[in-house]
Amino acid sequence: MLPLLASAIEAHGGLGRWNAHRRLTGTMVTGGDLWALKGIDQDQAPRTIGIELHRERASVEPFGKSGQRATFNPGRVAIIAADGRIVAMRNNPRAAFARHDMRTHWDPLHRAYFEGCALWTSMTTPFLLATDGFEIREIEPWQEGTEVWRGLRARFPAEIASHSLEQDFYFGPDMLIRRHDYRVEIAGNFPAAHYASEPVTVAGLTLPTRRRIYLRDADLMPLREELMVSVDLSELRFD
Repeated sequence: MLPLLASAIEAHGGLGRWNAHRRLTGTMVTGGDLWALKGIDQDQAPRTIGIELHRERASVEPFGKSGQRATFNPGRVAIIAADGRIVAMRNNPRAAFARHDMRTHWDPLHRAYFEGCALWTSMTTPFLLATDGFEIREIEPWQEGTEVWRGLRARFPAEIASHSLEQDFYFGPDMLIRRHDYRVEIAGNFPAAHYASEPVTVAGLTLPTRRRIYLRDADLMPLREELMVSVDLSELRFD
């Protein structure tokens, strides 16, 4: 394993602790400008999220209305009623984003796919990068104020649904994740700078609870007036 990745994983609690758990759940509040661009009425009511740590699965509830939840895996998204009835479902969901740009409106299943793959990637980092199939190399560090953040570039295996094939991850002097850069391929490939902060430690594992995703310019600078997505997490717990 690349020494920088090994240090980052250890700083976040280590693979041993991570592998001892199966699932992470918590409460999420979201905001930002992306939802309006996509024609989605996204309120700031708290929702319950769940991800599986070792295979790409995620859920969000309530979804759309009380008594419904969204489930995600790379090959299928669904909206499920409390009684188990499937309200809507889409197989091969990434294909439904063909020819989309940043302003193409989404239906509820588009939203379910985006939230599922984005949450899963973000909340399994950096441990995800140690799994088979990733190509990892160190890149130029990023200067943020008085800090220097060391960077990794990851090329994702094809079977993982995520923002983009290549993504960059930056770690602070304490080796905790500070920033995550990618392109949102399913929304016109727009470039994003994703800042992670306010870490908490749960069961010995350290996770950020505040995420702010901005448009990014050609010089890798975040456009602070263009907040695309905000995510605030609380009540995190491992099963």
